[in-house]
Amino acid sequence: MRRRRKPGSKEKLLSHVEYVTETPQAYKGKWKKDWFKNDNPIHLELGAGRAAFSVKLAQKHPEINFIAIEIKEEVILPGVEQAKELGLENIAFVWVNIMNIHEIFDTDEIDHVYLNFSDPWPKRKHFKRRLTYRGFLEKYAEILKPDGWVEFKTDSDVLFEFTLNECAQLGLPMQDIGLDLHNRNTLDEIITTDYEEKYIAQGKRIFRMLFGLEPLQNKEEK
Repeated sequence: MRRRRKPGSKEKLLSHVEYVTETPQAYKGKWKKDWFKNDNPIHLELGAGRAAFSVKLAQKHPEINFIAIEIKEEVILPGVEQAKELGLENIAFVWVNIMNIHEIFDTDEIDHVYLNFSDPWPKRKHFKRRLTYRGFLEKYAEILKPDGWVEFKTDSDVLFEFTLNECAQLGLPMQDIGLDLHNRNTLDEIITTDYEEKYIAQGKRIFRMLFGLEPLQNKEEK
């Protein structure tokens, strides 16, 4: 079913020219130089929703550039407005289908990727729609630096198990695997998403892991 766009949302989004561009393809390979005008690393959140997570990180880490990707322009608009209210200069917002990110970012242009509470598509027949399916991982591998990591969080045990299996079958390095993130002994401050805070209040466990994509990148080079 085709989604219905909220009237005026695109125009309102594009009015924030300091945070949004209608032609992100023009910045491929040049995000640091032409958009952010610095040489800081770029962290990318895929399926950002309202982008509260990226906004929090941008506020906390001015030494890093953040780009939030979301396919629905009306959904990401609150994040843009919040970034403007905070006066952030190290964040950008793009609405695009994730399968097309290779048209927006060049090889090795991204230092770190976040996947937060992606749609689990729990029915087995829909597994290719999951953002940790190997078809998507190959897209991320095109733009992520060889030493970069994908940071993945979910409340879905189905999606987490699926992701572990995909990584294992593809020979991807994994680390910091957690089955109950908010009940671990850690000194690290955890930046939460809107969904995460709701799930924590409901007593749900949050699964988290990091994985690399270098084996996929090496495969492409052979």
